[in-house]
Amino acid sequence: MRNYNDNAIVKMTFQFALDIMDFAELLRNDRRYSFADQVLRSGCSIGANVKEAQGAESKADFIHKMKIAAKEAEETEYWLELSDFSKNYPKPGKLLSDVESILKVLNKIIATSRSRAKALAN
Repeated sequence: MRNYNDNAIVKMTFQFALDIMDFAELLRNDRRYSFADQVLRSGCSIGANVKEAQGAESKADFIHKMKIAAKEAEETEYWLELSDFSKNYPKPGKLLSDVESILKVLNKIIATSRSRAKALAN
């Protein structure tokens, strides 16, 4: 991985993907294969889209990729909440608060980028 030490959202989503991988392994150990695959796909997709946005071709492309990352974060939050509320699934612990933090940062990035793009257009 390239050095993105100064990019908080890249670091956050990379660590989150690593944590989601561990959680998916817990789910697999409980023989919750489909659920594990679903949470793994959406949870890792957040960081993949954030990383892809770093090489965006335009401000609009950047915003679009960050919006996709936010959608994936929303989906991941849903799966984690299901697991949290279920009697028979492992509890996601701090993953829920982590994805909420990621969503806040992503939404702020999107809003700031939109307002900057709008200001440049005027």
